[in-house]
Amino acid sequence: MADSRRLTPEELRSRYWFDNPDHPGTTALCIERYLNYGITLDELASGKPIIGICQSGSDLTPCNRHHIELVKRVKDGIRASGGVPFEFPMHPIHENVRRPTAALDRNLAYLGIVEVLHGYPLDGVVLTTGCDKTTPAALMAAATVNIPAIVLSGGPMLNGWRGRERVGSGTIIWELRKRLAAGDIDYPEFLSRVSDSAPSIGHCNTMGTASTMNAMAEVLGMSLPGSAVIPAPYKERAMVAYSTGERIVDMVWEDLRPLDILTRPAFENAIVACSALGGSSNAPVHVNAIARHAGVEIDNDDWQRLGHEIPLLANVMPAGAFLCEEFYRAGGVPAVLGELRNAGRLNVEVPTVSGSTLGETLEGVIIEDEEVIHRYADPLVAHAGFLNLKGNLFDSALMKTSVISRDFRQRFLSDPSDPDAFEGKVVVFDGSEDYHARIDDPALGVDARTILVMRGAGPVGHPGGAEVVNMQPPAALIQQGIESLPCLGDGRQSGTSGSPSILNASPEAATGGGLALLEDGDRLRVDLRKGQVQLLIDSAELEERRERLAGQGGYRYPGHQTPWQEIQRTLVEPLDRGMTLKSATDYRDVARRHVPRDNH
Repeated sequence: MADSRRLTPEELRSRYWFDNPDHPGTTALCIERYLNYGITLDELASGKPIIGICQSGSDLTPCNRHHIELVKRVKDGIRASGGVPFEFPMHPIHENVRRPTAALDRNLAYLGIVEVLHGYPLDGVVLTTGCDKTTPAALMAAATVNIPAIVLSGGPMLNGWRGRERVGSGTIIWELRKRLAAGDIDYPEFLSRVSDSAPSIGHCNTMGTASTMNAMAEVLGMSLPGSAVIPAPYKERAMVAYSTGERIVDMVWEDLRPLDILTRPAFENAIVACSALGGSSNAPVHVNAIARHAGVEIDNDDWQRLGHEIPLLANVMPAGAFLCEEFYRAGGVPAVLGELRNAGRLNVEVPTVSGSTLGETLEGVIIEDEEVIHRYADPLVAHAGFLNLKGNLFDSALMKTSVISRDFRQRFLSDPSDPDAFEGKVVVFDGSEDYHARIDDPALGVDARTILVMRGAGPVGHPGGAEVVNMQPPAALIQQGIESLPCLGDGRQSGTSGSPSILNASPEAATGGGLALLEDGDRLRVDLRKGQVQLLIDSAELEERRERLAGQGGYRYPGHQTPWQEIQRTLVEPLDRGMTLKSATDYRDVARRHVPRDNH
């Protein structure tokens, strides 16, 4: 924890802007325009902490839009504790709608938040999060600038229902598109039934990337305990918004900063908790990125080493049967952490934004419903974490084992003479457009043992790393009852998907990765016990293909469509390194290392 000494008003960062007698002209310029809408000179210059509120809600981001109302309670809490709130916008990020992918915006939003936190007179900040990429963007920026910061998530939607059937956001889409392909439902019914999954304000009500990453913020110690999965419409959501506003003012006086909290033990807790929650396949990308910005190197080997043997405790879609409303009422994230603590799997002495250690925040937590949150000794799945697969085509690719279905295991992983392994021929698609155009072509010869490969979908190739790897079989196979095939790709998939795809293959095809060398009809061997994926050709043939591709100018992918696409493609790291910008991790604790230069 930070030391017990409290800051004095003279030590507030905002005084450099608003009460600097050594530079009266610049101070006057900083103050005078804020007075034009009614803020008083006393509020700005009498030693009250200036608290930023990073507003992620907008009409373009429906998952976060209710923050427009929630921040009113945040402001009430800030004022009640003697602070002055300043709301400012975050670059919008909406996972479902943003093309070519919302992942393109995570780093852009991060850069914008860094510039605001560093260049404006803020002593602390409340980071409002919700939709997938808003949470890592905010935490990456908090680690970089390192002023007191706290995360307030907007919370998941209420349960979706159709009759007595739970309808989970995202997850229902992946299921119903199979029914549409099979001819069981038509297009209007498809859209009608999908809309059942969004009954209220809030982000995904499944354990997709949004719920996972907001849970990770709580596990890392950056949100108030118990706040991550309070449903968006519940009264407790507005209550915790008020408490968050109160707490950030105290954090400023305590000088409790993100880098005091975002330590290696905290990130190890995140890996363990993510496995127990059945968390999103996108979590390693974002958690690795946050860690790098905090000066902690976490890699995908750590995810397998620390997380693979952790059991699945949260019975929440897509790995389970329930939704986040029931998960919250069963005890939420604290109840899962309590089970992990009791099993000796958590670092409990790590600090949190609450002012208490993680262990202290878990005192007295209980599971309220053991059907929704299982005991550590009676899990849904014994080993629920990620495998980090390697081979002659890539250095790292992740497989989420908690979503390996009984059908998938029976068809591909249950050969008694070769357990947890399978071989198959590949059909290769160059981007999602190619997949949609050709998947139903009988000439491809896709059968029940085919491995579908998606390449050109990574941070450079797409660009941004698109959620397109969870491909469904051709309609003809679905009509025969074959509803899933093994999928492999250098892109991502939605965290709401229950597909055990092999994802995030790095390096990607666009930067020289081995997927660029695959040809239709090649055979792959996937061995989960050995952690390997091998192209079954000799090394001489593989090298010949590599030389041939180089002679053709390398793997071709679409050109830049915007200036930011070109900038990001030039600077971006691969998915296994968090898809961070190459130079971004050179900047850390910049609020203390670099006082912004005068502007006049």
